[in-house]
Amino acid sequence: MPPSPRQPSRGKAWVTHGAVGAVALFLGVGIGISDDEARAEASDAGPTPRITVTKEVKVPGPEVTVTKTATVTAEPPKPSKQPKPKGPPTTVGGDGEYLVGEEMRPGTYRTGGPGDSFGCYWERARNSSGEFDAIIANGNLEGSGRVSVNKGEIFKSTGCQDWKKAG
Repeated sequence: MPPSPRQPSRGKAWVTHGAVGAVALFLGVGIGISDDEARAEASDAGPTPRITVTKEVKVPGPEVTVTKTATVTAEPPKPSKQPKPKGPPTTVGGDGEYLVGEEMRPGTYRTGGPGDSFGCYWERARNSSGEFDAIIANGNLEGSGRVSVNKGEIFKSTGCQDWKKAG
């Protein structure tokens, strides 16, 4: 009878499994160090949105699973090219009374004309007294029109479409 094939010793099996475990451990430590370096470089960018991706990697050999987590930092949004204007608005409603310089900016405004069939009335005044002597200029529009207003004046509009700053 021929000799039976030799079974590997338990000691050899432990060495083989131990070596696979050690390789997996070194891979995990290497991955962890490279992630720490990436985080250190990204920390100078300031608070930004972060995306985390987790991926499982299978290593050939005995069932060993290494999990790698990487955090990617998104670039912050770019600021708008034109700064948002500060101060009074550059568009006012077609019906109202506005103090130029506080409730609307000084300058030239335009309107599309009457908001309905009853016409569009506008008025520039020295003050809000309502007195006839306070009127600097006024008019009735049947179509589109323009009016220039100065700081400190009162601008009144009735039955008009919105006034938008033109210059």
